[in-house]
Amino acid sequence: MTVITFANTKGGAGKTTAAVLLTSELLHRGYRVCVLDADPQRWLARWVEQMGGMPGLSVDSYISSATLQRTMTEKRKMFEYVIVDMPGIQSSLLASAVGFSNHVIVPIQGSHMDAQGGAHVLDLIRYLDRSAGIRVPHSVVLSRVNPLITTRSMQAVKRLLSEQNIHVFDTPIAERSAFREMFDFNCLLRKLDPARVSNLDKAVDNASRYANEVMALVPASQAVEPARMSLRRENRLDTAAAA
Repeated sequence: MTVITFANTKGGAGKTTAAVLLTSELLHRGYRVCVLDADPQRWLARWVEQMGGMPGLSVDSYISSATLQRTMTEKRKMFEYVIVDMPGIQSSLLASAVGFSNHVIVPIQGSHMDAQGGAHVLDLIRYLDRSAGIRVPHSVVLSRVNPLITTRSMQAVKRLLSEQNIHVFDTPIAERSAFREMFDFNCLLRKLDPARVSNLDKAVDNASRYANEVMALVPASQAVEPARMSLRRENRLDTAAAA
């Protein structure tokens, strides 16, 4: 089981869209995926419910720090990928989810506020490494990027990330109407009708290249190291979250 967590403590950063696009591509490629929707708004869970379900896809919502480990244990042998969609707030759940993850993806738009929300997550990852020896691979994906124009704000965000030696996906998630209409029509990206959705082919290509990068970094069937599990049992993640 490979665990990928999407986190940014600012709401509206594109976490759910990034998680849905990856989930959609993994299902298309035949993987079994469990999504843990930790957002109290349950946007992702409600989308799946309105879609009527999907073979190979399971969604659990109302995830808390108390239920996270039990849920992970239950899903371990049932799915190749577990996708965790975190709420856009700071909470103790964030440290627990990060500690369980094979990779943390931080979606950031080209804005100072988004960069600050992403910095909170990156600071936590560095703190876990420094204080508890928990090293969690992580990357930034630039989200809602204008495919034709690079703004000065986006350039500033890219420069800041480069200066901090933070891995950034080569493929940003573009601002595409198809990515919004997955939620409007309650279906996976590749199930949208190209006659009703503009530039669907470009959206599918964007999602496919993004998923290729994720899977190259985080192949299926990885496991969280036993040492990381024991650290959780010693409540070090709770201490980190409190700090």
